[in-house]
Amino acid sequence: MTTASATRTPVRSASRPRRTLDWRLRFGVLSLIWGFSFLLIKVGTQGYAPFQVTLGRLVFGTAVLAAVMVVRRERLPRGIRVWAHLAVAAFFLNALPFSLFAYAELTIPSTLAGICNATSPLWGMALSLVALSEDRPTRVRVAGLGLGFLGVLTVLGAWQGFQGVDATGTGLALVASLSYPIGWIYVRRTLAGVGRSPLSMSGAQLLLATAQLGVVTPLFTSMPGRFPVAPTLAVVALGAVGTGVAFLLQYRLVSEVGPTTAQMVTYFIPVIATVAGVALLGESLSWSTPVGAVIVLAGAALTQVRRGA
Repeated sequence: MTTASATRTPVRSASRPRRTLDWRLRFGVLSLIWGFSFLLIKVGTQGYAPFQVTLGRLVFGTAVLAAVMVVRRERLPRGIRVWAHLAVAAFFLNALPFSLFAYAELTIPSTLAGICNATSPLWGMALSLVALSEDRPTRVRVAGLGLGFLGVLTVLGAWQGFQGVDATGTGLALVASLSYPIGWIYVRRTLAGVGRSPLSMSGAQLLLATAQLGVVTPLFTSMPGRFPVAPTLAVVALGAVGTGVAFLLQYRLVSEVGPTTAQMVTYFIPVIATVAGVALLGESLSWSTPVGAVIVLAGAALTQVRRGA
């Protein structure tokens, strides 16, 4: 999940009720799309290697943004320095976390992957202690950090010695979640204020991530011998809807209601991922999973409380 900065568009009073309804509907749709993405990853890995799932996701996501750019007559950004920074952003915000989640879901349920994704604000808070001097933590935010990681331990059943939890898969999912705030901090420091449209920048970013996976995937996998229907459709939906359409929805939300409100979609993703995994994939659910998820989300919410709020 990425965060974009866009210019707010003035809203006429006559259209305000409709605009409010529109952003709330868009918020709900985006929550559903990202929540179901973990289910789609699980289904995709049932027919394809994790790198193939990620490459397909990026190809179809890039195709959606490219089509929109053609319709809007937007051009890709220029400048070697901008492209170099975007290449790093593409790695940490797309290529790496997408691949890690795909590998993680070989051994852990999609419900757990979705909950691990919710730890991104916690990692971001931890990194801000050393990386963003202008964003110093408050006691409330530090308390949120501790509470959030207590929730992670609850989800994993730490008091039982982490029995029944695949350590490798869970670790990969947590590293994937850590990758997002690393990418956000890097973008904030290197690409803020470059004057390019969010659509142009995100299109270039996905294009670079696709190129990165295009190089890596053939080194670790061979060409699929068959194309099973369900995993293929899952990869297409994951890319076209879960990445391409989701990016467009997010940028529109940021422009209308601001990044703080738009970021709240993070708190709905694990709920939807859990419901989808249990209802559609038949994944088991112990009491510690939803209880721990609530603690994680409460901690993540506290880490977003700003000084004087």
